[in-house]
Amino acid sequence: MKLLIASGNKHKVAEIKELLADSSWQVCSLADYPQVELPPEDAPTFEGNAYIKAAAAAKATGLWTLADDSGLAVDYLQGEPGVRSARYAGEDKDDDANNRKLLAAMTDCPPDERTARFVCALALVSAEGESFTANGTCEGRIGYEERGTMGFGYDPLFIMEDGTHTMAELDMAAKNEISHRAKALRQMLPVLLKLAE
Repeated sequence: MKLLIASGNKHKVAEIKELLADSSWQVCSLADYPQVELPPEDAPTFEGNAYIKAAAAAKATGLWTLADDSGLAVDYLQGEPGVRSARYAGEDKDDDANNRKLLAAMTDCPPDERTARFVCALALVSAEGESFTANGTCEGRIGYEERGTMGFGYDPLFIMEDGTHTMAELDMAAKNEISHRAKALRQMLPVLLKLAE
């Protein structure tokens, strides 16, 4: 069975593909369906945006579609950048610019108030409109400088709960043990496996 990942982010697709490696799903992405155009992600919640993407791609392709919307919620910034994480510094989704803006916004933040979490919402939708959702979070803190080269987005600034490593200092296997996306996918896995039977 084919499972379409409604994302153009090759890092996200690779993570999800790795997490589903032992299932019978044949994972494909929007790169395989260039004609599919996703509507604007204009919902106020991660769940809403994930559903918008999954429903549109499922309808366009006739495939079961999994979409995620994820981002960073920083307590000092009252939950920002939140659903605007990818576009925090502008519409061109520039990771470096986003990280610079985040560090600038936290210039005066005391060390004990730098708590944050990565949030992931998954929506799984069929062409007929049947849908399932799952959520995952990963707690940590915002560092003072970027460290690590293995992640993307805010990973180089996000210090894990161990207080030692940033998300970008973890390889794919380690990240897939503890990431927000991995936790949401593990929650969704029973549904995916049942549908694949």
